[in-house]
Amino acid sequence: MNIYVPTLIYSEKDCVKKYGRIMSKTGRKALIVTGRNSSRANGSLDDVINALEENEGQYVIFDKVEENPSIETVMEARKLGIQEKVDYIIGVGGGSPIDAAKAIALMIGNPQCDESILWENTMRRYLPVVAVPTTAGTGTEVTPYSILTIHEKRTKKSISHRIYPVLALVDYKYLKTQSQEVLINTATDALAHLVESYLNTKADDLNKMYSEKGLKLFGEIKDKLKNPDEAVYMTLSNMAMIAGMAIAHTGTSLPHGLSYMLTYELGIPHGKACGLYLGGYMKMYGEKDKPAVDKVLEALGMESVEAFKGYLKELLGDVEVPEEIMKENAFGMMSNEDKLKNYPFEVKREELEGMM
Repeated sequence: MNIYVPTLIYSEKDCVKKYGRIMSKTGRKALIVTGRNSSRANGSLDDVINALEENEGQYVIFDKVEENPSIETVMEARKLGIQEKVDYIIGVGGGSPIDAAKAIALMIGNPQCDESILWENTMRRYLPVVAVPTTAGTGTEVTPYSILTIHEKRTKKSISHRIYPVLALVDYKYLKTQSQEVLINTATDALAHLVESYLNTKADDLNKMYSEKGLKLFGEIKDKLKNPDEAVYMTLSNMAMIAGMAIAHTGTSLPHGLSYMLTYELGIPHGKACGLYLGGYMKMYGEKDKPAVDKVLEALGMESVEAFKGYLKELLGDVEVPEEIMKENAFGMMSNEDKLKNYPFEVKREELEGMM
């Protein structure tokens, strides 16, 4: 059994301002990595800039990170970071900017190397990363994972290096400017993390504590996602962070692996794509280990797997996925050893085709 959470976390309102001095002491000059719009709209970018300036911190901004960040974007940011002689990275935004920040930290730390090192297992130097999340979904502020889009292979993949942020400043107020769609999709991603970490080959009594706590928190607000209030935003923020701690110990499983093609080929948002497979995953797992699935349902306040599937359908809406995509996706998953090994039972391609 194991527990490992190396990130220093402050989770409270206005924590960027309160702990700006700690952030600014991470290095001499920061590369702030963010997207084009959302961090400006929700005030997080201004909060980070103000905190740095109040503490005499230097910085340069890279604001070109797209949803599902690409290797090309990472390399463009790496060029700016080397040119500006930065010595740490601040990722501001949802999962995409913070995931990108980790990969950029690796690439700047190894200026003599090309992007092939992203997929190597060799130990490499990387710059410290500070995470300021503005969505409640990926939990990347407390995980070592960085998921990048590989256009050449038309898919997404996690880099081989485990890069934990040294500091996470988690403020739920940034969630308030999100659309209902984004809030629901990111919350579903966090829910998938909790389910996939609990129903996982690597799950043990210690790291299951994170999953169980997160599932109970989701159960408390599951019927309020379409009409959130202050308490819902705060619970969502904590739930997603705890879900990140859960997958940091186990990794994700089949729903996440199957989601990538739906996102790349059909443009279905990542969290929603995971949610489309989540009910089927619970049903398939329950046929092998019903007591474990019953524990998940109990924590969520759900009576049955069918009730869970019905809830997800109502939450996410109907999505049409072409049959050829379903078959190609299942075929590809059968060679995805990283995801298959986290499912503790033998699985057939036909089962994966019918999991949605």
